[in-house]
Amino acid sequence: MASGSSLTPPEIPFELHAVNRRKLLDSIRQHLSDSSRPLHGFVLLQGGEEKNRYCTDHTELFRQESYFAYLFGVREPGFYGAIDIATGNSILFAPRLPADYAVWLGEIKPLSYFKERYIVSMVYYTDEIAQVLCDKYGGSGKPPLFLLHGLNTDSDNFSKPAEFQGMEKFETDLTTLHPILTECRVLKSDLELALIQFANDISSEAHIEVMRKTRVKMKEYQLESMFLHHTYMYGGCRHCSYTCICATGGNGAVLHYGHAAAPNEKILEDGDMALLDMGAEYHFYGSDITCSFPVNGKFTSDQALIYNAVLEAHNAVVSSMKPGVSWIDMHKLAEKTILQSLKKGCILVGDVDDMMAKRLGAVFMPHGLGHFLGIDTHDPGGYLKGLERPKEPGLKSLRTVRELKEGMVITVEPGCYFIDAVLVPAMESSNTSMFFNRETISRFKGFGGVRIESDLHVTANGCKNMTKCPRETWEIEAVMAGAPWPLEKTSTN
Repeated sequence: MASGSSLTPPEIPFELHAVNRRKLLDSIRQHLSDSSRPLHGFVLLQGGEEKNRYCTDHTELFRQESYFAYLFGVREPGFYGAIDIATGNSILFAPRLPADYAVWLGEIKPLSYFKERYIVSMVYYTDEIAQVLCDKYGGSGKPPLFLLHGLNTDSDNFSKPAEFQGMEKFETDLTTLHPILTECRVLKSDLELALIQFANDISSEAHIEVMRKTRVKMKEYQLESMFLHHTYMYGGCRHCSYTCICATGGNGAVLHYGHAAAPNEKILEDGDMALLDMGAEYHFYGSDITCSFPVNGKFTSDQALIYNAVLEAHNAVVSSMKPGVSWIDMHKLAEKTILQSLKKGCILVGDVDDMMAKRLGAVFMPHGLGHFLGIDTHDPGGYLKGLERPKEPGLKSLRTVRELKEGMVITVEPGCYFIDAVLVPAMESSNTSMFFNRETISRFKGFGGVRIESDLHVTANGCKNMTKCPRETWEIEAVMAGAPWPLEKTSTN
């Protein structure tokens, strides 16, 4: 049987997590040294726990807590992990499983299995945490424990510090670890980049497969199903980075469509645009890709106008990205590029700088330009201590306002949407009503929107686009008509 993919899932490099632990160890030692504190104690993280569906005995598929995954790469629930700051040794603590686990859930692995698989210095049971850490501590007084507690600026939720029997024997620190470990996650190693690249490769391939097989009168969930099948069948990706957004027609104006109350169920109609935001996850590391295209395979002039406005913004940002560049400036560049195109297309009238001053860009793109990407779709670290979130429309939705650094992975996802909840008030406001050509804009009622999203690795002198999807209108039309991708070099376009 011919393979439906050119890709093979790579071997999982568990040394990646040893590199991550060394990075954290070096950073926390430097911090302690700078603040004249002794270089001893333990970093301690608690891994995730399995959960049941409400009151039932149905166990939901487990996915490891992200900080724990970053440091230890453990796929099983119920673990703890420690790093000895004095020696650099890494210690895993495994749950002591009951005998009937072997009947229902499989072999009970010996501790040596976890030591070898996860490349750690030693492994004990979770009921031995207090005794082991006290025995390993070489200093006087209570052993210091650096626990993970801090705010996620995307969710406004706090990470949960580890808890275990015997904590009263330790001096706990809830402030030091979180900002240091979060900043470690911002800059990716080569091993991390390789996994993010594979997630991008298999997801790009799946997006193209969906594009080719999309037909009028299909259901949106069939597009989602094709993506999930391809990434799991050929990429071994059991998890997605997030819930798939498979929006067509007017649903493209719903920024986070696809949730339980809007479950990718519309019938695709001739003349609809599709906006598909889907990304697979491989060994915790994710991708986040959006493709927009006409479901019948041919762009109308209006569809091409909006699509090319977004594509020009996407390409302008990618061409400008390099270390030292402000992400706020990149967001404004995307906004301005889209507004210029909308003016050229007679949707807007007036001076584009005046539109920018009145924050008109946020009417068509209410979300931020992009976000860090890694083990989480919205990877943490967007707001360092002291950085304030902007308050203006559009800018307040930015998930980071930092300057770019080499080693960051960040999404570039400009969009242009016709969202009644935002557009109607702007057209009625005395502050912005003068910019709208009502006759032209009426053609776009029910249009939905266009988003183009790629994952970018910031390099020493610029950036590398890790996403490999057709982007030009003629490329999309050729692929949807059956042309191979990448297109043959002999193309006259």
